[in-house]
Amino acid sequence: MKYVDEFREPEKAEGLRREITKLSQKLEKPIKIMEVCGGHTHSIFKYGIEEILPNRIELIHGPGCPVCVMPKGRIDDAIAICEHDNVIFTTFGDAMRVPGSHTSLLQARATGADIRMVYSPLDSLQIAKDNPDKEIVFFGLGFETTAPSTALTILQAAAENISNFSMFCNHVLVIPALKALLDNPDLQLDGFVGPGHVSMVIGTDPYQFIPQQYHKPIVVSGFEPLDILQSIWMLLQQILENRCEVENQYNRIVQPAGNQTALAAINKVFMAREKFEWRGLGDIPESGLQIRPEYAQFDAELKFTIPNIKVADHKACKCGEILKGVLKPWQCKVFGTACTPETPIGTCMVSSEGACAAYYKYGRLSTIGKNTMPEKPKLALSQEPLPSCSTSLV
Repeated sequence: MKYVDEFREPEKAEGLRREITKLSQKLEKPIKIMEVCGGHTHSIFKYGIEEILPNRIELIHGPGCPVCVMPKGRIDDAIAICEHDNVIFTTFGDAMRVPGSHTSLLQARATGADIRMVYSPLDSLQIAKDNPDKEIVFFGLGFETTAPSTALTILQAAAENISNFSMFCNHVLVIPALKALLDNPDLQLDGFVGPGHVSMVIGTDPYQFIPQQYHKPIVVSGFEPLDILQSIWMLLQQILENRCEVENQYNRIVQPAGNQTALAAINKVFMAREKFEWRGLGDIPESGLQIRPEYAQFDAELKFTIPNIKVADHKACKCGEILKGVLKPWQCKVFGTACTPETPIGTCMVSSEGACAAYYKYGRLSTIGKNTMPEKPKLALSQEPLPSCSTSLV
């Protein structure tokens, strides 16, 4: 590849659409394909991919947005840390407006807490160097994509003996989440479009359990329109040929064994928690990371007192069901009315990778409130860069 527009050519997209349509006519029944990553969801809506797919193919939006799966209780814990004297709390921008049980980080900053947005954990480490009389806490969140950078930052802090830096760790793992989805009897899926960014780190080998144990195909995909269309075509080929395999459409970036340097950093600094709470999915065993005892001096959960209490979601919010793929955003009664990006009730409307944010930004809201899908734009292969979380969390 030399230029990104090679992956946005309308003629090639139309060719893939025709081939997908031909294959769909051979299907014995309608199929449901889950795109795990929120980045894929936004690409699908930005370019109108769902609109051009045959009716027999339904796309289900998965839980691959780490800001979206963050439960209210963990946001409350972050705010509790902010309220300690002498603390500067640093975070990625997407987490600022995630609602806790009473307030958000953005609102806490408005009332006096020293909360700063950063673009990298190394920015937070620099703030610690510049403010030796303050305690600097970094809000570590994201899937395996961002875990290496936080791990390396902790190693750097240890090497430089920076004692006023710590991390509130909320990193989560994609494989246990996929297992939880596959074990959910309410969700019948026929295949997966696998996450691209996560797979750059972990590779494709960890997904082998999906075809081997659950007999479902998965294709790891890139994020451009032609990537996603080709991945759907590859999944249909597997289904029609009665195959269940892990295939790698994103082979220009993703390798089977992943990035060994990144994985080594993760394994050196972190270990799996016994369990971790996910919004909508509940407690999932060994699905979150925590800092190893060797680096306990950098663990904010040990440095500060936090409530550590589970908090139920707003009764009107359907983020849990949306993250599980059981409901679509437009089926939530508050979507686009009480819940908007300016006044979010749930996390899926906050994050730049959230399904509700994608529907709201790229959908047409004239049918909101009716039991029909809002109109979506036609295929629009513009050269405008894809929107993404500034931290590429997934």
